[in-house]
Amino acid sequence: MRNIANLLFKAKILKDIPRSGYHFLGVGKESVAEHSFSISFIAFVMSQMEPDVDALKLIAMCLVHDLPEAKTGDLNYVQKKYVTADENKAVEDITRGLPFGPSLADLMHEFNRGQSVEAKLARDADQLALILDLKALSDIGYDPPKKWLPFALKRLETKTGKNLAESIMETEWDSWWFKNFIDKPDGNKY
Repeated sequence: MRNIANLLFKAKILKDIPRSGYHFLGVGKESVAEHSFSISFIAFVMSQMEPDVDALKLIAMCLVHDLPEAKTGDLNYVQKKYVTADENKAVEDITRGLPFGPSLADLMHEFNRGQSVEAKLARDADQLALILDLKALSDIGYDPPKKWLPFALKRLETKTGKNLAESIMETEWDSWWFKNFIDKPDGNKY
């Protein structure tokens, strides 16, 4: 049980590890745990759109994909040009001694290989979370996200991911709020 408790503490620390790409963007912030929630929720939505995928596997893969960052920290694309994290060693250390360690490691490795349908959707969910953040920041007037969006959009692989991205790009970040909270039920605006 101590190994499981330690795993929970490792996962908990992701709440305190900031995603480093926002430093380069110049605006926004997010912890690794917040990111993991976001892509897990996107994966849930994708699993409803793609009923033939293994929903539990897809969502679990998204939930744990960045768990090694509890050991390595979050390295963005620029940092990865100069620093190499030993993610395999981190996965090994994290899963050692756990009764379900091999299945946990398999999920993280499958995500990184990106070959299964679930892994492709999970990787698209990862990009869609970034696209949502960039789109929202762009909608409120920040210019740098506009430069980053094309690169995130190009990394999408699945039809579902591309369709969701297209819808995200066509939707103002706050349109749900105005539709539900500003407009009165009788159609009159405040």
